[in-house]
Amino acid sequence: MRQNRETVSPMSNEGRNRYVTEHITKSLLTLLEDKAMEDISISELCGSAGIGRASFYRNYDSKEDILRAYVNQLFNGWRREWEQNHNLPLSAAIGMVFEHFERNSAFYRLLNKRQLVYLLKDVILDMMEFKPDLPKGEAYAKAFAAYSLYGWIEVWFQRGMKESAEEMKQLFQNQGL
Repeated sequence: MRQNRETVSPMSNEGRNRYVTEHITKSLLTLLEDKAMEDISISELCGSAGIGRASFYRNYDSKEDILRAYVNQLFNGWRREWEQNHNLPLSAAIGMVFEHFERNSAFYRLLNKRQLVYLLKDVILDMMEFKPDLPKGEAYAKAFAAYSLYGWIEVWFQRGMKESAEEMKQLFQNQGL
């Protein structure tokens, strides 16, 4: 039988790891509300999450890795939606990305507040299927699109996400990108 959230024993390795990752993520997000990342120690984080340091290091190499994993978790929903509609034009995909950020705005506002938006770069490059070993025309085109989108997202966050996802999609389209 395939294990899932309902069938995994809380004492299994998978159950313990999920407990650790869920609690440490929640604790880090709570601590980030009041403190900069560099002011949060691993000991404080583990104490807040109710886990041992060994559990932290078994799952992560750094505090940033917690946020990278959480961003990837959030983007998995976007990816599933995109895979179901992969024949949509690029403008629709861009719109879906802005809608994703809007739906999860509390988290992304926190990343911006703590100057951690750079953690999105790799997810966006992956989303645009950028790989440096692609043929040169495709590699540069995908890099241009990915970094353009990343720049737009960063500025949108810096501006306080005043514009709606739909407005951002229209602005992006108006640039001919």
